[in-house]
This record gives sequence, structure tokens and C-alpha cells, in this order.
Amino acid sequence: MYLKVFRDDIIEGLQKSAAIIPAKTGAAVLRTIWLKVENDALRIMSTDSNLEFCGWYNAEIVEQGLVGVQGRSFYDLIRKLPPGQITLRVDQDGQQLSIQQNSRKYKLPTNEASWFTDFSEFPEAGSVFWSGDFLQDLIERTAYCISEEDTMEAIACMNLTSSKTTEHIEACGLNGHQFAMTRFLQDDLRALLPDGGVLIQRKFLAELKKWLSADEIEMNIDNKRLFFRTADKKEQFSLPLSFYQYPDYNAFLSKIREDGVCQLMVDRLEMIDTLERIMIFNTDNNRCTYFQFAGNELTLYSQGQDVGTASESLEVEFSGDLKKIAFPTRNLVEILNHFQSDKVTFRLTGAEGPCGIVGADDSDYQVIIMPMKIVEETYYSEEDGN
Repeated sequence: MYLKVFRDDIIEGLQKSAAIIPAKTGAAVLRTIWLKVENDALRIMSTDSNLEFCGWYNAEIVEQGLVGVQGRSFYDLIRKLPPGQITLRVDQDGQQLSIQQNSRKYKLPTNEASWFTDFSEFPEAGSVFWSGDFLQDLIERTAYCISEEDTMEAIACMNLTSSKTTEHIEACGLNGHQFAMTRFLQDDLRALLPDGGVLIQRKFLAELKKWLSADEIEMNIDNKRLFFRTADKKEQFSLPLSFYQYPDYNAFLSKIREDGVCQLMVDRLEMIDTLERIMIFNTDNNRCTYFQFAGNELTLYSQGQDVGTASESLEVEFSGDLKKIAFPTRNLVEILNHFQSDKVTFRLTGAEGPCGIVGADDSDYQVIIMPMKIVEETYYSEEDGN
């Protein structure tokens, strides 16, 4: 293999390639970046055995071939070189890759070519085009509600499925305590999705989000993998699908839609500010903020024997007979930060029942949070110790 390429033409591809491989641990083959020269282009590839990245880049080809090098070292070296042309050449016995830029010369040991296995090919038939920035936003608004425990199977995944009642697609995240769902219309994607939708593990979503840009992407699915490709076909990213049974979330969605639930409308930013102050008074044993209702006045408070107490009141719109409820403070702040609406509405099914949160300017987005069980704590002063 022998080629010449400009550093700035490949640095972004190398960064994306290096991002998915283990830095130091794992088998050497999984820490490898593969360089394949064919058809007048340089192909850069990497995999962690689940995710796969491929990119095609312009280069001046002298001799075709394939070589694998320690990915992190190769990327770090190219990253630290200044802009300009770089010569890459494998020596005659195939044991070393020479990297040269003007008077700068380096050599990296190569890995066994027999380690290389073909990467998954993008299925051309039936692919659809989609907005990259919309998919980024979709991941952002659901992933924080997905379980971080891989052993939780389906709820460690984002569920992307066709609605059972409308023409929408529903993207959902669930961890047992919170649920987030974004609904949107995309007829081509709806036609592509299999019955039952697809499940994407949370750990893969983070890397997919890094790879995505605001540009349009091409997407397709086969019976094992989900594929993404830039519109110019220069980069490809794919990940494995999961095959678990996703819980039927329509049961608890229907509960918060029932007539007679209590409703609380608040100024979103005002509530975030209040909760962030109250959170200072939370402890590991008391992570919640108590909501106490009195007409259109809402009192939020937290108390702890070692950290003191906090109490603030807000003017709100409230209807219903609920007197008190408690939510995990940090979780609620995170949820509210994912809305854009000036005002949000809480639909409260009871002190220990699911609570739905919606916003007028977030018409296709809703979150459900489970309240915490209220346990009253009483503190005694020395004078009370008789």
C-alpha cells in the first residue's frame, strides 16, 4: 500500500473512527483502524465488534492494499501534524507503516491482515433520507430516560416504532421511573420500520449522536443492523439492532389522559430556578422536593436534619384535590430542561401514581415521571428530649 493524502481530508474521518474503538483495553483487533486503498480512494474503517464506521476519502494512489494499525496512536499522530500532504507506505515485508510529512518521519507496527473481516454493506434498496439534526434532537430528548443498565434488556434501548392509533412514529425511552416520548410524521421512515419497530441500545445512541451532523442522512435497515450514511455516500455508520419485547407503554399513557386527574400549570424556567436552589438542601437519603398545594399557590420545600430546610412559593394554575406530592429534584430539573415551552402542565394521577408533563410548544413531546413515596421526618430539639 502506498498513497499520498492531505491531512485535513482525513482528520475528521480518523477522529470518528478512533471514537468507537477501545482506547487501551480489549483485543488488539478491536483497537485497530484499517486503511484500505482501492478504486482511487482511501477507505478508513473501525469497529468495536458492534458499531462499524467506514469513510471514503480522496487520495493520490500509488499502490493499492490493506493495512491495520493501532488506531489511537495513528489518530493522535495525524491529529498533531500540521496541515499538508502526508505519505503513507507499507514496507516490503508488511510489518510497518511509514508516515512522512516533509522532514517528519514515523513508523508504526502493522497488525495481521488476516484479522480483517469485511464490514457490513449499506443496503441500497428502500433506503430513506432523514434530517441529521432532527435525529440528534430525538436522541437528546429520549436517551436520558433510557435505563443505563444493559441487563435491563428492552428498557436499556430506545424504541422507534409506528403508533398504533395515528400515522406518527413514536421514539421512546423508559427506565422504570421515567418515560419520554417524541412523536413525529415521516411517511418514508414509517414504511421502512418493521412491525414492532426497532430497538437501539442506549450505549450505541451516544456514539451515533456524535457521528451525526445537521446535514441530511440516508438510513436503511436489514434483519440485523441499522445503517446510516451521509447524503454524499462518503461516510457510513451502522449498529446492531436488539430483539427484546418492549413494554406496552399505552397503559400508563392512558391513565394520565383520564378525566378527573389533577392539573398543575407552572412557569417552566421559574420552577427550574426554584428547584435548583432547593436541590442544595437535598441529601443522598432525601433527594426529593415536596409539592404542597393550596389553591393557586404551590409551596415547594425540602428538609434535612444535617443540611437545613428550604421553602419557596410559586403562583400557579391548579385544579384538583391533591394536597401533596414529592418528586426527585434532580430528575425533575433534567426533564424540564428538555422542554421548550414557557409553561408546562403536570397531569397528576395521585400522590403515588404516574405524572405526565406536557408543554404547549412541545406538542409532540411528553414525559412521565413517577413520584416518590412521602415519608414525613420529625426532628427533635434537646428541649423535646424529656
